Amino acid sequence: MKITPDTSLTEGNSISQTMPQNTVGSEARQWANIARRHVNPENRKSILQLLTTILPLLALWIAMFATVGDAYWLTLLLSVPAAAFTVRLFIIQHDCGHHSFFNSRRLNDWLGNLIGIVTLTPHGYWRYTHNTHHATCGNLRKRGIGDIKLLTVTEYLALSRWERISYRIYRNPATILGIGPIYLFVIKYRLPLDLLKDQPKMLIGVMATNLAIVLVLTSLSFGFGLTDVLLVQAPIVLMSSTAGVWLFYVQHQFEKTHWSKDQKWDFHEASVMASSYYDLPQPLRWFSGDIGIHHIHHLCSRIPNYRLRSCLDDLPMLQTLNRISFRESLSCFRLSLWDELTQSLRPFKNLSQ
Repeated sequence: MKITPDTSLTEGNSISQTMPQNTVGSEARQWANIARRHVNPENRKSILQLLTTILPLLALWIAMFATVGDAYWLTLLLSVPAAAFTVRLFIIQHDCGHHSFFNSRRLNDWLGNLIGIVTLTPHGYWRYTHNTHHATCGNLRKRGIGDIKLLTVTEYLALSRWERISYRIYRNPATILGIGPIYLFVIKYRLPLDLLKDQPKMLIGVMATNLAIVLVLTSLSFGFGLTDVLLVQAPIVLMSSTAGVWLFYVQHQFEKTHWSKDQKWDFHEASVMASSYYDLPQPLRWFSGDIGIHHIHHLCSRIPNYRLRSCLDDLPMLQTLNRISFRESLSCFRLSLWDELTQSLRPFKNLSQ
């Protein structure tokens, strides 16, 4: 797969991976100024988006509980759109985490905490780690919070044999899309141990979310039975969490992404160069809230999801930069190591070169 920006976009606005850092950073700052024109949320649009997500999801849940006893095959069929609406609900929570969904900061946090009960994601903790990811994206010296583990070729070659095997297992698609989502959303988010040292006060919010989840499950179990509740909810959680991890992976783990060290790292440059434009077809764009326009999202995270497309229209120079189609994204999983010499992600099989 070859992912390169268009070098003939508009006069004076072309950009390539080989441009000097200060030039890329300078252009990216100009793009950020244009992007900021789209930051103001429209409460009417936000409420409409919330209703068109929650009401269909609620209807699907009711239909799944109605069929779980007599036609489980239909329940599983309904779980597919239910998982898609859950992903869309998570995108709304994501916007709340950036305080970009409503004008009110308090309303964003209130809604984010409520949605976190459905998505199994403690809002305060997730907001902290995700905003850390935004602040350090593409910085080799500040990896490890809110991102997927990535080693450089040099770091990998310095590992012992068992450490290399462990890293290969971690980067395997079966781990990232199979074990990873369940571990993250079902286990880690129940007790994120990394909080105990750095942000112990956030444990209150995590425990509050856990308690709310238990109360909801207990209430549903009294009405429908614990077995039926698990049969309905398990496939939704599995598919929606896998889709969420997949989206996050493709947004940063592509061949010509960008990594640099502290002294060379620039926030604006990293925002656009270390994030992809995942050009999904409809209806996947709708269900994912256009989060595939990820380079613009990183450039200005206060833009509501429903304004990302119009912002992209105002920045034609970014319409081809790091653009990845759905078909091209399928090959991203072979990329596992950052090569500082070629400034690209490489697969394990290329190590001999």
